[in-house]
Amino acid sequence: MAGAQANEGPPSRGAVEAPAGSAVARNGQLAVCGERLCNERGRAVQLRGMSSHGTQWYERCLTDGSLDALAQDWGADVLRVSTYVQEGGYESDPERFTRIAQRVVDQAVERGMYAVIDWHQLDPGDPNENTELAKRFFTDMASRYADQPNVFYEIANEPSGVEWADIKSYAEEVIPVIREHDPDGVALVGTRAWSSLGVSEGADEQEVVDDPVDADNVMYTFHFYAASHDERYLEALSRAADQLPVFVTEFGTQDAAGEGENDFDAAQRYLDLMAEKGISWTNWNYSDDERSGAVFKPGTCDGDQWSGTEVLKEAGVWIRERVKG
Repeated sequence: MAGAQANEGPPSRGAVEAPAGSAVARNGQLAVCGERLCNERGRAVQLRGMSSHGTQWYERCLTDGSLDALAQDWGADVLRVSTYVQEGGYESDPERFTRIAQRVVDQAVERGMYAVIDWHQLDPGDPNENTELAKRFFTDMASRYADQPNVFYEIANEPSGVEWADIKSYAEEVIPVIREHDPDGVALVGTRAWSSLGVSEGADEQEVVDDPVDADNVMYTFHFYAASHDERYLEALSRAADQLPVFVTEFGTQDAAGEGENDFDAAQRYLDLMAEKGISWTNWNYSDDERSGAVFKPGTCDGDQWSGTEVLKEAGVWIRERVKG
């Protein structure tokens, strides 16, 4: 499917200067330093922001107006751009979904936000099922953003039903494809059991500590949903952050399906821990999906009002306050 042109990738778009005062203007190229994410001066930073929903369903929620609100009204440092692989996503039309991802990443770049390019593989849970597609996608993305300091590459959203050794092998095959074009971009590697550091399948962070990915500038992802993921998950995150560079690229205040009642008390415990340990995060999700985990009220994405709290659900009001800090 890839073809010679896709393997080579398009030329870099060149660096775009970040607006004064923005997260990227303040911090520049980020890199992993020990167990932390550090700015170009070697100072540890914590990014706070939002994840998009799948662009096959909610591209209309990612407009100039909505991203102005995220960058300026919310003061977000980072936007996670989620490209689903299946479920009507990338595999159905690689060119279209690459264009969408690049359009949204460009919008984040223009606003001085960092962008997490999320390869949102979910089912099948084994990322190796999509390796060739991933190589094509990340060749196109890393080629375009080779000169841009804003970009992270999340190479596997939520591996499940697969051993850590298989995830590690996948990472060590895909990361060199990215590095060939963008040697400085931070790679984010999903962990076992829906990026729970293995907890949801009876393991824990030690399997990653004992056998990390053989690559530099790598972080490991952790996902949680406060109403479902109890003390075991919180403790695993705390332990992992003392031994591994961790980025929470997805979490919610609801249950693991992103719906139901909000458990703000449990969510705040996670946020307090992430602040203490300097763990960057993006919340799920910046859309008007009917579920309680989507921040906007249904119908918002059909209009042009994005700022303030009137357009937000209860979870949206809560998370906006915490993104603003």
